[in-house]
Amino acid sequence: MKSVFHEGEREVQERAGVTRMANRLANAIHSSIPEAVQDFLQEQPIAVVASADAQGAVWSSLVWGEPGFMQAIDARTVWIDADPVPGDPLARNLHTPEAMHEGIDVGLMAVELETRSRIRVNGKAKLRAEGGFELHVEQAYGNCPKYIQTRLLTSDSRAHARASITQHEAQLSAAQQAWIARSDTVFIASIHKEGGADSSHRGGLPGFIHVLDERSLAFPDYAGNNMFNTLGNLAVNPNAGLLFVDFETGATLQLTGKAQILWEAAPVARFPGAQRAVHFDIESVLQTDNAVPLRWTLEQYSPFNPR
Repeated sequence: MKSVFHEGEREVQERAGVTRMANRLANAIHSSIPEAVQDFLQEQPIAVVASADAQGAVWSSLVWGEPGFMQAIDARTVWIDADPVPGDPLARNLHTPEAMHEGIDVGLMAVELETRSRIRVNGKAKLRAEGGFELHVEQAYGNCPKYIQTRLLTSDSRAHARASITQHEAQLSAAQQAWIARSDTVFIASIHKEGGADSSHRGGLPGFIHVLDERSLAFPDYAGNNMFNTLGNLAVNPNAGLLFVDFETGATLQLTGKAQILWEAAPVARFPGAQRAVHFDIESVLQTDNAVPLRWTLEQYSPFNPR
Protein backbone atom coordinates (compact mmCIF):
# COMPACT_ATOMS: atom_id res chain seq x y z
CA MET A 1 0.00 0.00 0.00
CA LYS A 2 1.38 3.39 -0.98
CA SER A 3 2.19 5.66 1.97
CA VAL A 4 0.31 8.95 2.28
CA PHE A 5 3.62 10.47 3.36
CA HIS A 6 6.32 11.44 0.89
CA GLU A 7 10.07 11.04 1.41
CA GLY A 8 10.53 14.44 3.06
CA GLU A 9 7.82 13.78 5.64
CA ARG A 10 9.30 10.35 6.32
CA GLU A 11 12.76 11.85 6.74
CA VAL A 12 11.59 14.35 9.36
CA GLN A 13 9.40 11.78 11.15
CA GLU A 14 12.37 9.43 11.44
CA ARG A 15 14.73 12.13 12.67
CA ALA A 16 12.15 13.21 15.26
CA GLY A 17 11.61 9.59 16.31
CA VAL A 18 7.85 9.56 15.69
CA THR A 19 7.48 7.26 12.67
CA ARG A 20 5.22 4.76 14.45
CA MET A 21 2.98 7.52 15.76
CA ALA A 22 2.77 9.11 12.30
CA ASN A 23 1.77 5.76 10.83
CA ARG A 24 -1.15 5.60 13.25
CA LEU A 25 -2.27 9.06 12.13
CA ALA A 26 -2.12 8.29 8.41
CA ASN A 27 -5.75 7.16 8.38
CA ALA A 28 -6.81 10.68 9.33
CA ILE A 29 -5.78 11.90 5.85
CA HIS A 30 -8.66 11.37 3.42
CA SER A 31 -8.72 11.46 -0.38
CA SER A 32 -12.20 12.98 -0.25
CA ILE A 33 -13.98 15.46 2.01
CA PRO A 34 -15.80 13.99 5.02
CA GLU A 35 -19.32 15.35 5.51
CA ALA A 36 -18.39 17.19 8.70
CA VAL A 37 -15.55 18.95 6.85
CA GLN A 38 -17.95 19.95 4.07
CA ASP A 39 -20.20 21.62 6.64
CA PHE A 40 -17.24 23.35 8.31
CA LEU A 41 -16.01 24.83 5.02
CA GLN A 42 -19.41 26.36 4.27
CA GLU A 43 -19.48 28.15 7.62
CA GLN A 44 -16.16 29.99 7.27
CA PRO A 45 -15.53 33.58 6.06
CA ILE A 46 -11.79 33.15 5.36
CA ALA A 47 -9.29 30.65 4.03
CA VAL A 48 -5.53 30.69 3.56
CA VAL A 49 -4.24 29.36 0.24
CA ALA A 50 -0.74 28.14 -0.64
CA SER A 51 0.47 28.30 -4.24
CA ALA A 52 3.69 28.60 -6.25
CA ASP A 53 4.51 30.87 -9.18
CA ALA A 54 6.22 29.94 -12.45
CA GLN A 55 9.65 30.56 -10.90
CA GLY A 56 8.92 28.24 -7.99
CA ALA A 57 8.43 30.97 -5.37
CA VAL A 58 5.82 29.90 -2.82
CA TRP A 59 3.20 32.29 -1.47
CA SER A 60 0.54 32.20 1.24
CA SER A 61 -2.60 34.20 0.37
CA LEU A 62 -5.81 35.14 2.17
CA VAL A 63 -9.24 34.81 0.50
CA TRP A 64 -12.55 35.77 2.06
CA GLY A 65 -16.28 35.99 1.47
CA GLU A 66 -19.68 35.60 3.07
CA PRO A 67 -20.01 32.23 4.84
CA GLY A 68 -20.92 29.86 2.05
CA PHE A 69 -18.35 31.28 -0.36
CA MET A 70 -16.67 27.87 -0.02
CA GLN A 71 -19.00 25.10 -1.15
CA ALA A 72 -18.21 21.38 -1.32
CA ILE A 73 -20.39 20.41 -4.28
CA ASP A 74 -19.35 16.78 -3.84
CA ALA A 75 -16.80 14.80 -1.84
CA ARG A 76 -13.97 15.66 -4.23
CA THR A 77 -14.71 19.22 -5.37
CA VAL A 78 -14.84 22.58 -3.57
CA TRP A 79 -16.00 25.78 -5.21
CA ILE A 80 -14.37 28.93 -3.83
CA ASP A 81 -16.40 31.96 -4.89
CA ALA A 82 -13.70 34.51 -4.20
CA ASP A 83 -11.06 36.29 -6.19
CA PRO A 84 -7.67 37.17 -4.67
CA VAL A 85 -6.80 40.81 -4.17
CA PRO A 86 -5.49 42.24 -7.48
CA GLY A 87 -1.72 41.94 -7.46
CA ASP A 88 -1.73 39.04 -5.02
CA PRO A 89 0.51 36.25 -6.36
CA LEU A 90 -2.39 33.80 -6.12
CA ALA A 91 -4.27 35.84 -8.73
CA ARG A 92 -1.36 35.52 -11.16
CA ASN A 93 -0.86 31.85 -10.39
CA LEU A 94 -4.51 31.06 -11.11
CA HIS A 95 -4.31 32.79 -14.50
CA THR A 96 -1.45 30.71 -15.90
CA PRO A 97 -2.11 28.31 -18.81
CA GLU A 98 -1.47 25.41 -16.44
CA ALA A 99 -4.19 26.61 -14.05
CA MET A 100 -6.67 27.00 -16.88
CA HIS A 101 -6.14 23.44 -18.11
CA GLU A 102 -4.91 20.72 -15.75
CA GLY A 103 -4.86 22.94 -12.64
CA ILE A 104 -2.14 24.08 -10.25
CA ASP A 105 -1.18 22.68 -6.85
CA VAL A 106 -2.80 24.57 -3.98
CA GLY A 107 -3.17 23.93 -0.30
CA LEU A 108 -6.20 25.46 1.40
CA MET A 109 -6.65 25.86 5.12
CA ALA A 110 -9.96 27.02 6.53
CA VAL A 111 -9.55 28.31 10.08
CA GLU A 112 -12.22 29.32 12.59
CA LEU A 113 -10.48 31.58 15.07
CA GLU A 114 -13.45 31.71 17.44
CA THR A 115 -13.26 27.96 18.12
CA ARG A 116 -9.57 27.38 17.31
CA SER A 117 -10.52 24.90 14.59
CA ARG A 118 -8.82 24.29 11.24
CA ILE A 119 -9.18 22.04 8.23
CA ARG A 120 -6.61 21.45 5.48
CA VAL A 121 -7.72 20.61 1.92
CA ASN A 122 -5.03 20.08 -0.74
CA GLY A 123 -5.35 19.44 -4.46
CA LYS A 124 -5.50 21.03 -7.91
CA ALA A 125 -7.13 24.42 -8.51
CA LYS A 126 -8.64 25.72 -11.75
CA LEU A 127 -10.37 28.97 -12.57
CA ARG A 128 -14.16 28.93 -12.86
CA ALA A 129 -15.89 30.76 -15.71
CA GLU A 130 -18.39 32.10 -13.16
CA GLY A 131 -15.58 33.63 -11.07
CA GLY A 132 -13.41 32.28 -8.31
CA PHE A 133 -11.83 28.87 -8.61
CA GLU A 134 -12.54 25.22 -7.91
CA LEU A 135 -10.38 22.81 -5.97
CA HIS A 136 -10.19 19.14 -6.94
CA VAL A 137 -9.38 17.44 -3.66
CA GLU A 138 -6.49 15.03 -3.18
CA GLN A 139 -6.14 15.29 0.61
CA ALA A 140 -8.45 16.52 3.38
CA TYR A 141 -7.88 16.34 7.12
CA GLY A 142 -8.31 18.20 10.36
CA ASN A 143 -5.63 19.52 12.72
CA CYS A 144 -5.47 19.97 16.46
CA PRO A 145 -6.21 23.42 17.91
CA LYS A 146 -2.78 23.85 19.48
CA TYR A 147 -1.23 27.33 19.31
CA ILE A 148 -4.27 28.98 17.68
CA GLN A 149 -5.23 32.12 19.57
CA THR A 150 -8.95 32.62 20.18
CA ARG A 151 -10.23 35.67 18.31
CA LEU A 152 -13.77 36.98 17.99
CA LEU A 153 -15.09 38.46 14.77
CA THR A 154 -16.16 41.98 15.71
CA SER A 155 -16.65 43.79 12.42
CA ASP A 156 -17.62 42.83 8.88
CA SER A 157 -17.82 45.86 6.62
CA ARG A 158 -18.33 44.86 2.99
CA ALA A 159 -18.13 48.54 2.04
CA HIS A 160 -14.52 48.67 3.17
CA ALA A 161 -11.81 50.73 1.57
CA ARG A 162 -10.38 49.19 -1.56
CA ALA A 163 -7.42 46.89 -1.05
CA SER A 164 -4.13 48.35 -2.19
CA ILE A 165 -0.60 47.01 -2.30
CA THR A 166 1.44 49.57 -0.44
CA GLN A 167 4.88 47.98 -0.54
CA HIS A 168 6.57 45.36 -2.70
CA GLU A 169 10.19 45.15 -1.66
CA ALA A 170 13.05 42.71 -1.25
CA GLN A 171 13.38 43.33 2.48
CA LEU A 172 11.38 44.34 5.54
CA SER A 173 10.88 47.93 6.56
CA ALA A 174 11.30 48.92 10.21
CA ALA A 175 7.51 49.00 10.62
CA GLN A 176 7.15 45.53 9.12
CA GLN A 177 9.85 44.17 11.41
CA ALA A 178 7.93 45.55 14.39
CA TRP A 179 4.69 44.02 13.03
CA ILE A 180 6.27 40.57 12.86
CA ALA A 181 7.99 40.91 16.25
CA ARG A 182 4.64 41.48 17.98
CA SER A 183 2.73 38.81 16.01
CA ASP A 184 1.24 35.74 17.68
CA THR A 185 0.18 34.04 14.42
CA VAL A 186 1.76 33.23 11.07
CA PHE A 187 0.51 31.09 8.20
CA ILE A 188 3.07 29.08 6.24
CA ALA A 189 2.88 27.72 2.70
CA SER A 190 5.09 24.94 1.34
CA ILE A 191 5.08 22.60 -1.65
CA HIS A 192 6.36 19.20 -2.78
CA LYS A 193 6.67 18.20 -6.44
CA GLU A 194 4.51 15.10 -5.93
CA GLY A 195 2.79 15.70 -2.62
CA GLY A 196 1.45 19.09 -3.74
CA ALA A 197 0.99 22.36 -1.89
CA ASP A 198 0.18 22.74 1.78
CA SER A 199 -1.10 25.59 3.94
CA SER A 200 -0.47 25.50 7.67
CA HIS A 201 -0.28 27.64 10.80
CA ARG A 202 2.22 28.51 13.51
CA GLY A 203 1.33 30.35 16.69
CA GLY A 204 2.79 31.40 20.00
CA LEU A 205 2.98 34.30 22.39
CA PRO A 206 4.01 37.68 20.90
CA GLY A 207 7.74 37.57 20.28
CA PHE A 208 7.82 33.89 19.36
CA ILE A 209 9.05 34.93 15.91
CA HIS A 210 12.54 36.43 16.00
CA VAL A 211 13.34 39.12 13.46
CA LEU A 212 17.06 38.60 12.85
CA ASP A 213 17.42 41.47 10.38
CA GLU A 214 15.57 42.99 7.43
CA ARG A 215 16.14 39.84 5.34
CA SER A 216 15.73 36.96 7.79
CA LEU A 217 13.53 35.49 10.53
CA ALA A 218 13.56 32.49 12.82
CA PHE A 219 10.68 30.83 14.62
CA PRO A 220 10.13 27.72 16.77
CA ASP A 221 8.55 24.42 15.86
CA TYR A 222 6.55 23.20 18.83
CA ALA A 223 5.16 19.71 19.41
CA GLY A 224 2.33 19.06 16.95
CA ASN A 225 0.56 16.19 15.25
CA ASN A 226 3.80 14.42 14.28
CA MET A 227 2.86 14.12 10.61
CA PHE A 228 5.28 16.94 9.70
CA ASN A 229 3.56 17.97 6.48
CA THR A 230 5.18 21.42 6.45
CA LEU A 231 8.65 20.42 7.63
CA GLY A 232 8.56 17.41 5.33
CA ASN A 233 7.99 19.69 2.37
CA LEU A 234 10.77 22.02 3.52
CA ALA A 235 13.19 19.11 3.89
CA VAL A 236 12.89 18.51 0.14
CA ASN A 237 12.02 21.99 -1.17
CA PRO A 238 13.09 25.02 0.91
CA ASN A 239 10.84 27.43 -1.01
CA ALA A 240 8.16 28.71 1.36
CA GLY A 241 5.75 31.57 1.94
CA LEU A 242 4.66 33.32 5.12
CA LEU A 243 1.47 35.33 5.70
CA PHE A 244 0.89 37.74 8.57
CA VAL A 245 -2.58 39.20 9.11
CA ASP A 246 -3.22 42.37 11.09
CA PHE A 247 -6.50 41.27 12.67
CA GLU A 248 -7.32 44.81 13.79
CA THR A 249 -6.84 46.62 10.45
CA GLY A 250 -7.32 43.93 7.80
CA ALA A 251 -3.84 44.43 6.32
CA THR A 252 -1.68 41.50 5.22
CA LEU A 253 2.06 40.99 4.93
CA GLN A 254 3.26 38.24 2.58
CA LEU A 255 6.83 36.98 2.43
CA THR A 256 8.37 34.47 0.07
CA GLY A 257 11.81 32.99 0.48
CA LYS A 258 13.70 29.91 1.60
CA ALA A 259 13.35 28.03 4.86
CA GLN A 260 15.83 25.79 6.64
CA ILE A 261 15.00 23.40 9.48
CA LEU A 262 17.27 23.86 12.49
CA TRP A 263 17.91 20.76 14.60
CA GLU A 264 21.01 21.86 16.50
CA ALA A 265 20.64 22.49 20.23
CA ALA A 266 22.07 26.02 20.26
CA PRO A 267 19.62 27.75 17.87
CA VAL A 268 16.66 25.73 19.16
CA ALA A 269 17.45 26.70 22.77
CA ARG A 270 16.63 30.33 21.93
CA PHE A 271 12.97 29.31 21.76
CA PRO A 272 11.53 27.99 25.05
CA GLY A 273 9.49 24.85 24.48
CA ALA A 274 10.67 24.30 20.91
CA GLN A 275 11.68 20.92 19.54
CA ARG A 276 13.15 22.39 16.38
CA ALA A 277 13.32 25.81 14.74
CA VAL A 278 13.01 27.24 11.24
CA HIS A 279 15.29 29.88 9.71
CA PHE A 280 13.65 31.89 6.92
CA ASP A 281 15.55 33.99 4.37
CA ILE A 282 13.35 36.62 2.71
CA GLU A 283 13.40 37.12 -1.05
CA SER A 284 10.30 39.29 -1.55
CA VAL A 285 7.88 41.24 0.65
CA LEU A 286 4.33 42.23 -0.26
CA GLN A 287 2.19 44.39 2.03
CA THR A 288 -1.49 44.98 1.26
CA ASP A 289 -3.65 47.41 3.20
CA ASN A 290 -7.39 46.72 3.52
CA ALA A 291 -6.84 43.21 2.18
CA VAL A 292 -9.88 41.93 4.08
CA PRO A 293 -12.87 43.82 5.54
CA LEU A 294 -13.11 41.57 8.61
CA ARG A 295 -11.80 42.55 12.02
CA TRP A 296 -11.12 40.37 15.04
CA THR A 297 -10.29 41.06 18.67
CA LEU A 298 -8.07 38.81 20.74
CA GLU A 299 -9.98 36.93 23.42
CA GLN A 300 -7.40 34.44 24.72
CA TYR A 301 -3.97 33.13 23.90
CA SER A 302 -3.75 29.40 23.37
CA PRO A 303 -3.13 27.53 26.63
CA PHE A 304 -0.59 25.41 24.75
CA ASN A 305 1.74 28.34 24.00
CA PRO A 306 5.11 27.78 25.72
CA ARG A 307 6.06 30.56 28.10
